[in-house]
Amino acid sequence: MKTHYKLQGTPNSPVLIFSNSLGSEMMMWDELVPHLLPYFRILQYDTRGHGGSETTPGPYSIEKLGKDVIELMNDLDIETAYYCGLSMGGLIGQWLGLNHPNRFKKLVLSNTGAKIGNDERWNTRIETINKQGMQAIANETMERWFTEDFRRHKPQRVADTKAMFLRCNTAGYTSCCAAIRDADFREKVQNISVETLIITGDEDPVTNVEQAEFLANKIPFAHLKVLHARHLTSTELPKEYAHTLIDFLVGDTTYAKGMHVRRTVLGNAYVDKANEKINAFNTDFQSFITNYAWGEIWTRPNLSKHSRSLITIAMLIALDKKAELKLHLKAALNNGVTVSEIKEVILQAGVYCGVPAANEAFASAQELFKEIGVVYENT
Repeated sequence: MKTHYKLQGTPNSPVLIFSNSLGSEMMMWDELVPHLLPYFRILQYDTRGHGGSETTPGPYSIEKLGKDVIELMNDLDIETAYYCGLSMGGLIGQWLGLNHPNRFKKLVLSNTGAKIGNDERWNTRIETINKQGMQAIANETMERWFTEDFRRHKPQRVADTKAMFLRCNTAGYTSCCAAIRDADFREKVQNISVETLIITGDEDPVTNVEQAEFLANKIPFAHLKVLHARHLTSTELPKEYAHTLIDFLVGDTTYAKGMHVRRTVLGNAYVDKANEKINAFNTDFQSFITNYAWGEIWTRPNLSKHSRSLITIAMLIALDKKAELKLHLKAALNNGVTVSEIKEVILQAGVYCGVPAANEAFASAQELFKEIGVVYENT
């Protein structure tokens, strides 16, 4: 099955997979991504029968949709990941947690239930869509998805979401309706061993707070977060939703967030070695750089880690800090900076910092490349 996906972020960061609601495409998560890229590689994909993914003959099952996720991970050589699924994506997440717990570090099950709706509801919807198309339920869907206040104040965002819903392939949509209809994890969710966050909206009429509480009470290592929203909490409250994910997946302190980003940029080996050297004399300084440099500056969403690495290299050349330069040249590679880009930064520094500074930087870079086995010919 051909799956349409987008993977972005620095190669040394852990992967966070987003799985969509019924009738949605992977674009539903776009507003969250800038807040999350300092911490993760973000994998968005279109569910089978939706968006750019293939619409195979239906009906589908949640098992089939879950196996699509595992197949995509295998194709991309992703051994383990974090996972966040909303509504139908939450059902897929439950199946993954039950059947592939070793592949997931933590799960986020958002605006979902162990059982969503009943046969009559889903069979009626399938019949309506087959006869009248997506437009037959588009307006009422927007009402279920968004609070009245959001619809009034964010009409363009609602219009964009409605357009996404209307272009949904009817065969793919109804095949996924059947998958949701037939899914029932009420007697199984207690066997999910992965630490899990349950998110819902306090006005969600599709999967209400009671259903979220059921999951939170049944899953052994589960936490519950209720936000002021309806069904698409991630669209109504993208910044709050993103920071809810960060607090759960990374940690809710500036230090925890800083240490996470520091490890993704500098590497675990370097950070472990630095932590071993912490003592009574330097502990305050180590805390300062983890909290401020890594927890407050490197985590800001408006400049990518790739760009921050390029800027850092240029500044360290100007300051003639050879040891720090080598450290951040290696960090730049972790952040997806290419050898060609490093060369261009050093050449640019030669213009504004002087030829001797650039000469020293080229020497440091070549030393590092030799040490770690990076090939730089024909860049």
